[in-house]
Amino acid sequence: MPNPDTPATPLLELSIERHIAAPPEKVWEVMTTRIEQWWCPRPWRAEVIEQDWRSGGRSAMVMHGPNGERSDGEGVFLEVVPGKRFVFTDAFRVGWIPQGPFMVGWFDLTPDGDGTHYRAGARHWDAATYEQHKAMGFEDGWTAAAAQLAELVEAG
Repeated sequence: MPNPDTPATPLLELSIERHIAAPPEKVWEVMTTRIEQWWCPRPWRAEVIEQDWRSGGRSAMVMHGPNGERSDGEGVFLEVVPGKRFVFTDAFRVGWIPQGPFMVGWFDLTPDGDGTHYRAGARHWDAATYEQHKAMGFEDGWTAAAAQLAELVEAG
């Protein structure tokens, strides 16, 4: 009999981890109140349309590239645990209106000595979107964003 805790299909997950030299509460505060300053790897920048930090709340941003590129992101928060974790998806718009899904993204903060273990990632519905996200530079991009967050938090 299959184990119900083991997925029948691979998670198709991409993720990154790092240590941030500050407690989770401080990391959370900067993550959620200064998101435009760390979300996109430079020279890209993020513009927050709305971040309603609750389950079912709207998560909408526009990422602007240095050559006029524009990437709109519209979705909902699935889970928000202040100081610890948030999970979002682009599979829905506010009101649980389905739209073409790309991923479920998540960010976890756990105490790590006098700092924080930061882990972030994305799960994909199929191998094609997983490979697309990987080819877009997931690891480099999300690692750069995490470094920018750490820089903000650790600077005080």
